[in-house]
Amino acid sequence: MRIGDPPPPDEPDPNGPAWLLSKAWQRAELVVWGAHGGAGVTTLATWLQPAWDMGPGRPATHPRFPATAAAGRPLILACRSTVWSARAATTAVAAVAKAGSRVTVLAIISDGWPEPPAATARFRLLEPRVDAIVRVPFVPGLRLADDPAAVALPRRALRALDQIRAATGGPQHIR
Repeated sequence: MRIGDPPPPDEPDPNGPAWLLSKAWQRAELVVWGAHGGAGVTTLATWLQPAWDMGPGRPATHPRFPATAAAGRPLILACRSTVWSARAATTAVAAVAKAGSRVTVLAIISDGWPEPPAATARFRLLEPRVDAIVRVPFVPGLRLADDPAAVALPRRALRALDQIRAATGGPQHIR
């Protein structure tokens, strides 16, 4: 490497601040944002480390926030499997698109009940506007746990997380 050449992608910039993470690590981080409160963002971010828990979005108040926070990182939008959640997801996807970015994964988190047909129809309309849609199954053990990382995940949940990792370019779960 010659003087003035940019640093390799897996090393921090020697001319930048010492606390700055490498560009490879920044790319590896996922940004998990909720279409609404209670969407399961914290749980999803815990399971998908390294990931940023951005909490619930407020696209009407801050329409550019998720696209700006993602800054080129994969953006995962979480919502529940209800009609109201599908509407909130539609609003959030539109806000991200308006800000010039794109949702990498729409993660539809099950609440244990069947998905209403109206919600399924709305999610289907979002398919061309996001890179991938992944349905995360209901995990009963979460109801009794203080820490989502301590819950043993069923195979269906592990497959859903693998689908998210594959869509975001991350490593698959090691079985």
